[in-house]
Amino acid sequence: MLKERVLSAIVMIIAVLAAIFWLSPLPLTLALAAIIVAAMWEWAQFAGFKRPVPRAIVAMVTICLLLFIIFANTNYIRATRFLTDETTPILFLGCVWWLIAFILVITYPNSAKIWEKSVAAKFLFGFATLIPFLIGVLALRFYNYSIHPYQGTYVFLYVCLLVWGADSGAYFAGRAFGKRKLAPKVSPGKSWEGVIGGLITSGIIAFAFLQLTPNNVFGRELATVPFILVSIATVAISVLGDLTESMFKRQAGIKDSSQLIPGHGGILDRIDSLTAAIPFFATFFFFVL
Repeated sequence: MLKERVLSAIVMIIAVLAAIFWLSPLPLTLALAAIIVAAMWEWAQFAGFKRPVPRAIVAMVTICLLLFIIFANTNYIRATRFLTDETTPILFLGCVWWLIAFILVITYPNSAKIWEKSVAAKFLFGFATLIPFLIGVLALRFYNYSIHPYQGTYVFLYVCLLVWGADSGAYFAGRAFGKRKLAPKVSPGKSWEGVIGGLITSGIIAFAFLQLTPNNVFGRELATVPFILVSIATVAISVLGDLTESMFKRQAGIKDSSQLIPGHGGILDRIDSLTAAIPFFATFFFFVL
């Protein structure tokens, strides 16, 4: 099991790095769209569609919608114009959704009475989780693309490093000091001590990143304190992404979103933190910092 998990992780890392560094805007958009389709196929379980045929229909509908949108906006994609009058509100919507998700998580299981029987609400939650994530990834990756083809790569990978590094910090802090459960009704394994450890780690990563990288690594100079605060907030939101998926899985009575990735579960199990972190960081990076 451990060997399978390690091999899968290596393959995933290589695939992600290859796609981020080498794929041009349209191919990368299509590749990310494929990930969103797989994630929505998994999300169908949260809406109560656990049989193969209904889930396949959900995937096909998602494919049709995404392909229509992508090919209708091919010129924008090739020009790397991912933040437009149409997409920017969706990115903001993603931030609003995580505020709503926070309320749903802290009041669970009482909050489930509002949405557990509504298929439309569950798919709306899926849209609010995955589409802003898609826009955020593309906007970050292709930031300043015409001037510096890899400028956005550094920004995107920074967010990944931040979330994954903080997750490791949270794990070790939780193992060493964890006593108070963060959300026992949603995810019993998480502790307040672990979360605090993750937030401290994120602050250290943000500070070290600014000190060890060139001033123009992000294409412009960023003030140290606001950047660190946004980085810490990004990690806090990433924890919410993890908790929210755990809430939906618990309500659906499933352990993993799927078994698509050997030893790791499903797509949603691997990107749950990033679905919250990416839209939040992108919003603040482009419109606040």
